[in-house]
Parts: sequence; structure tokens; C-alpha cells
Amino acid sequence: MLQFDERTTRLLEEAYLGADFSRRRRASFDALQPKPGDVVADIGCGNGLLTLELSRSIGADGKVIGIDPSDDMRGAALKRCAHCSNVEILNGTATHLPLDPASADKAVSLQVFEYLDDLPGAVSEVKRILKPGGRFVVGDMHWDTTAWFSDRPQRMKTMLDIWDKHLVERCVPAVLPPILRKAGFRVDSVTAVPFASTHLHPDGLANMMILLMKPFAVRKGEVSEEEANDWAEEQVQLAKSGRFFFSITHFVITATMPD
Repeated sequence: MLQFDERTTRLLEEAYLGADFSRRRRASFDALQPKPGDVVADIGCGNGLLTLELSRSIGADGKVIGIDPSDDMRGAALKRCAHCSNVEILNGTATHLPLDPASADKAVSLQVFEYLDDLPGAVSEVKRILKPGGRFVVGDMHWDTTAWFSDRPQRMKTMLDIWDKHLVERCVPAVLPPILRKAGFRVDSVTAVPFASTHLHPDGLANMMILLMKPFAVRKGEVSEEEANDWAEEQVQLAKSGRFFFSITHFVITATMPD
């Protein structure tokens, strides 16, 4: 599993301000349809970027409750939202939300469910805290959609296989809708948000993955530091020669509690 420690928090703090990540947040924001006065649970709020954006939308009469188990991430979120009187940042997980039953109008979770080993338990917990008619939005990658060019495809496959070990469920967009329906939710939509680039943007999703994957693969002991560096350097050189290609699809799942 990927550890959301101080180093990772610093890296994500910069990357999440980039265009690719802003687009992901916007997709979840639009699906959630926040309204003035809403009480919104931001599950796995991380460094609080979506939390802050939601706080502006729901106004002084609403409330955004950011929930995250990482001390470092919560610290970043608290700092980012320190001026927001309508934001509260709490310690908790998707399967143990520190909220009362039927206390939230809406809930959102952006790239969190792929790290959970109990998706039905998390869905049940969200159902508990939502009011009747409440909206639930989950944004996650479908990692089977990854296409990443390399002149050494077997090495790329090795790196991606190692990267799979940083999460629990790599196909959340495929497996979550049936779980939601079984729990009593109505699944309103499953919307694809594709990302594809022929440039290695410093603020892009591919570059962030390179920065995370290199040390992760080495820590796992499955490739040497030299091998990981060579893999990353190949992508830099491919970009310089106009041969870089990376693609993956993010999905936004929107569901509603029955009235």
C-alpha cells in the first residue's frame, strides 16, 4: 500500500494543483451538484483541495466535513481551509465515519475507494450518514485502461504490475455499482473522464505517477534503484523526442439514496 506520509503529502500538494487533477476534482464537483446550505462529507479529503472548493459553493449556511486517516494529509487540509468557518476536518476512515446517522445531504470520495479492503462496508457507512434522497459521488481510476508506451514493454509491464500493489481494488468503476445497488442506492451514472497525453507535463498525471512509482518499486525490492531510474529516464527521453504517450480513464460514479 502507498503510505500517505509527509513525503507523499508534499508531492501531492504540488501535483494536485495541476490541470489533470483539477479536471478530476471538477468532474466530481459537478456530479455532486453542491447547493447553498448543503452538509457535505468529503471522504478521504486528503490535502483539502476539493473540501475548499465545496466550501465556497455551499456557503455560510452549509458545512463541509473533511475526513481522512492521515495526520499529514489532515494537517495540509487544516492549513488550506483554516479561513473557512464552514469546514471541519476530522480523523476517520470510509468504513468508520465520525458522523451521526442521516446527518449529511451529500458525500463525495475522490480516488479513495481503490484503497479500501471492504467496499460493501464503506457503502453501508455512507448510507448510514446520508439523509434520504442524499447524493453520493465516487471518483476512481480503472487501472485496466492504462496505456503507456515504452520501447521496453516488458519493463513497463513490470513497473505497472508493481504499482498495482499500492492499492487494493484496481477496478472500482466496474465493481462498485453492483455493490451500491445491493445496498439500496440508485446508480444514476458512471461517467468516463479520459486522460491522454503525448507530452510529459510537469504537473500531469503521468509525471506524478513516475515520481511515486520509482521509490515505491525500489522499496518493494522488485527492481533496483538503477532499473527504476532507467525506466523513468526513458520516459523523459521519449518526451524529448516526441514519442511519449500515456493514457488512462478515470470514472465518476453517481448514486442516490432512496427517499
